Parts: sequence; structure tokens; C-alpha cells
Amino acid sequence: MMKCIKYFLGSYYIVISKIIKNRLNKDRSMTSTTLRIPVDVVESVKTIAPYKGFSGYQALLKADISERLCRDGTQLTFSKQAQLIVALKKPGVPDSVI
Repeated sequence: MMKCIKYFLGSYYIVISKIIKNRLNKDRSMTSTTLRIPVDVVESVKTIAPYKGFSGYQALLKADISERLCRDGTQLTFSKQAQLIVALKKPGVPDSVI
């Protein structure tokens, strides 16, 4: 279960997972990785990158990966199961029972 942060926005609260909030931080530490990607895929990404406003294909790949992780993380955070767990924890149901 992701740890979530509650924000007051206008007249309602929004919940953002800490993982998503941290992903918005531009000063995160980086690591190098190697991916084996088919040549035709790399060529396609190189062609598409400038049209999407990216200086190079690697920036587009990183943006696409981050976007997908954000979407998947949001779906996980707001899934029915996650909502049920939050609802059970509110009245004090222990994690061992959940």
C-alpha cells in the first residue's frame, strides 16, 4: 500500500501518493541503465521526439516511462482495493487484519 499525502485544494481534499509527489521533484538522484531496444523502435522514437518538443530520443523515453509510472501509480493509489484499505484504517483496523 502506498503512503499518501492529503492536500486541501479549493473546497476538497486530494490525495497524492508520496511516490508520485517525489517524482515531481526535479532534483532527484539519477542512475544509469542499459536497455536493449529494437533498432526500428529507437528510429521511430528519434523521429517522433522533435515533434513532441524533445531535444533527443532519450528524453522522450524517460518522459514516457515517467508518465506511465505516474499513471500506474495513480491507478494503484485510487483503486477500489486501496480505497477499501484506507476506509478500514480510518476506524483503526490494524494492518495485520487487513
